[in-house]
Amino acid sequence: MEQKRRNTTSPRRKKKRKGTHPVVHVIKAIGTLLLSIFLIVIITLSIFGTVLTIYVLNFADTTTTVTLEKNTQSNITRFLYDNPDYDAENDDPMDEHVLYYTMRNEYRHFLWVDLENIPQVVQDAYVYTEDERFYNHDGVDFKSTFAAFVNIFLPTGRSRGGSTITQQTVKNLTGDNATEGVSGIERKIREVFRSINVEKTYTKDDILQSYLNVVPAGTQQYDIVGVQAAANFYFGKDVSELDLAEAACLAGMNNAPAYNNPIDNIKNNNIRRKYCLDHMLAAGAISSQEYTEALNEPLELAGNFDYSSETVYDGELEEQGMTDWYLDAAIDEAEEKIAAEAGITIQEAHDKLADGGYTVYTGVDIDLQRTIEKKMQDASNFTTYDMDPEEDTLWSAFVCMDYKGNVKAICSSRKEKTMIRGLNQAVDGKRSPGSCIKPIASYAPALDQDLMTMSSFFNDRPIKNNGEDWPVNYSEYSKEEGNWSYKDMFTYQMLLKSLNTMPAQLIEKMTPAYSFNFLKSKLDISTLDDRDCNLAPVTVGAFTEGLHLDELVGAYMIFGNGGRKYDVDYVYRIEDSAGKIIYEKNDGYKQAISDSTAYIMNRMMQYVINDKEGTGRYAKLKKTDLVGKTGTSEDWCDLNFVGCTPDYVSGVWIGYEFMETIPTNDYQNIGAIWKNIFGDIADSEENKSFNDTFPMPDTVVKLNFCTRTGLIAGAGCSSQIPGYYKASNVPEYCYGGH
Repeated sequence: MEQKRRNTTSPRRKKKRKGTHPVVHVIKAIGTLLLSIFLIVIITLSIFGTVLTIYVLNFADTTTTVTLEKNTQSNITRFLYDNPDYDAENDDPMDEHVLYYTMRNEYRHFLWVDLENIPQVVQDAYVYTEDERFYNHDGVDFKSTFAAFVNIFLPTGRSRGGSTITQQTVKNLTGDNATEGVSGIERKIREVFRSINVEKTYTKDDILQSYLNVVPAGTQQYDIVGVQAAANFYFGKDVSELDLAEAACLAGMNNAPAYNNPIDNIKNNNIRRKYCLDHMLAAGAISSQEYTEALNEPLELAGNFDYSSETVYDGELEEQGMTDWYLDAAIDEAEEKIAAEAGITIQEAHDKLADGGYTVYTGVDIDLQRTIEKKMQDASNFTTYDMDPEEDTLWSAFVCMDYKGNVKAICSSRKEKTMIRGLNQAVDGKRSPGSCIKPIASYAPALDQDLMTMSSFFNDRPIKNNGEDWPVNYSEYSKEEGNWSYKDMFTYQMLLKSLNTMPAQLIEKMTPAYSFNFLKSKLDISTLDDRDCNLAPVTVGAFTEGLHLDELVGAYMIFGNGGRKYDVDYVYRIEDSAGKIIYEKNDGYKQAISDSTAYIMNRMMQYVINDKEGTGRYAKLKKTDLVGKTGTSEDWCDLNFVGCTPDYVSGVWIGYEFMETIPTNDYQNIGAIWKNIFGDIADSEENKSFNDTFPMPDTVVKLNFCTRTGLIAGAGCSSQIPGYYKASNVPEYCYGGH
């Protein structure tokens, strides 16, 4: 029995279970892994694509619009002036401004030429060398562009542009030319969208015309821009005269002009000429015979600029000639504005201006400028007799501006100008203003503080300066006679006689520091230093270095415009090569003095001109109101006159190159010199009276004052004349009989 049980309980043979072969398991695992990787890649690419799309679209939204019309003179900076005959209602807007001058880098040569004057063979040479599908694409050859992107990530050691003619034009006009890394990618994206926008806006002829005018064609020494300048330099002829071989020479070197031009490396240029001709032949643009002849034609190279087809814009052939004094000042100011805007040095700004394609709008009145220059060169306007020109070595400068600080004309020499951007005495010279400092440093600020009125009495006596009696009165009494009368005089009398004592007393009350800061912060006098914060400089103009004439004249604008001090400017707008405004003068000003102070000063300064004892009486005009002030420095080394008419404020300075007493008997009175230069201009102004341009403000009252007391005349005053007073600071009435 037990044996049976063993038999019945013995293990049974199990059936073989069906299952998956191990290889299948491996394959399945690999498949799952690959699917996971694939999905991860898809998701990653989707995320990357989304981010890239947003990134690219951001560039599409913010990319700068390229305007071909604004860049037809891309590398040349143009200075313009307002056309005085322009009629906004009837004239073409293009005639609103007139070309004044063109400025370029001395090593950069650029000349504009219209497409119609560029031979077809030249057009074809560039098109089939640079972009054979130019007439078929929409601005971008995406195959070449993709290759360029790859080259950014995997540099091959040589630059691969992949750019169409449209893209190259965009790059040349904008100067946006980064090639490596993230900056290179961003630039390429901008370039693509800009090119597409350009193609939507302009015709192919427009684009090709711009391209051929801004294409680089320079040597290792000269920066030559455009096919016209290239034809001039390399072949000594106009671009219209180029043949096939010459066209292929220029177009072939385009990929690297500095290394492939025929002057520096004729061997490289011959290789590139063949490259160009090969493409033209393959495209059917030339025949086999033309190909062979052009390939073997020896080039007759000039390699200089003796020939010039220079065209000053609008098709007028003209030699620019010498710059005038105004233009020199405008160039200086443009450099300062560009340096400030870009945060660069003046020298760097000079380089940018010279070849940055800026458009600079100047405020010059060109007719006035030319008239002033002629009058300054007329010796009879200065001398009292026919002086030998070799003996007549007196220097002079003149400035005229409007009451918003827009300079209209300047001249810095009595001789014809012979140097571009030499010493500009009106702008750069620093000479003593003499008594011309008094209205702006003592009288005006003191009147503004109610320290006096027009009819206040002051005694012609000195003050103590370092223990000595000071200052002397050069205009009224000689040094040898003691200089002071010790008489009581009215404020306006002190001013018209140009006595030094009253300004000294006013400065003593206000303190030199107050006057110094007023000149510097309110009137923008830039030449002051700490040593000028003293009695003598702010009282009689004995400054350490002196003042610029244009700043002195500019300070006087406050006496004809209600006390407002505007910036003195020669330029009112600057646009870059893309038409972006980088500087524009606005109507902002500083209220240097109140309108009531300005008006009363204006009235007092009329006595300087109209009174028989006024130091400016020789400047008196026949038809037009004039207020002003003369200025004489110590030892008569500098003479100045600044005059305000209803439309202009202007000033003249005379002196020698080095400090030397002016023989006043040999030269006319400084007021007469101003009148000789500007008198007939002033008398022809549109406005003849300050009542038209600067009417009396409500804050001023006109009242008669007693000539004995300076108080407001009462019924018993037998001697009275009109005076002008602030409504808030009227003197007491004089009731006594006189």
